[in-house]
Amino acid sequence: MLVKTLSDTLDTAAHVKGEAFESRRILLAADGLGYSFHDTVVKRGSTQRLEYKNHIEANYCIEGEGEVEEVATGRVWPLRPGTMYVLDRHDAHIIRATVSDLRLICIFTPALSGEELHDADGSYAASK
Repeated sequence: MLVKTLSDTLDTAAHVKGEAFESRRILLAADGLGYSFHDTVVKRGSTQRLEYKNHIEANYCIEGEGEVEEVATGRVWPLRPGTMYVLDRHDAHIIRATVSDLRLICIFTPALSGEELHDADGSYAASK
């Protein structure tokens, strides 16, 4: 059995902060599960264009309000607690935290190592 807490991640290398986000990477590739599990905060007023070309990502909103836009169609969905969106086709998307910070529980497959940085197009390199 593997047991971790959010506090185990805070202020470690797995706690990544940027201008528009904060990613607390609780489970990573080194945990050997085949997926990674993140507690992510998207900061109010921020807009991020992302496209995970090498990963599938599922996101479940547990706090805040905002929206996600599918770049290919321009379709926009509101995000609020209880809403999930899945980037099952490596979808280019834009996430906006419009009303408040958004807090998302995110699962990536294949698992992230925790050392990834977004490329210029908003994606992560393929896992090794």
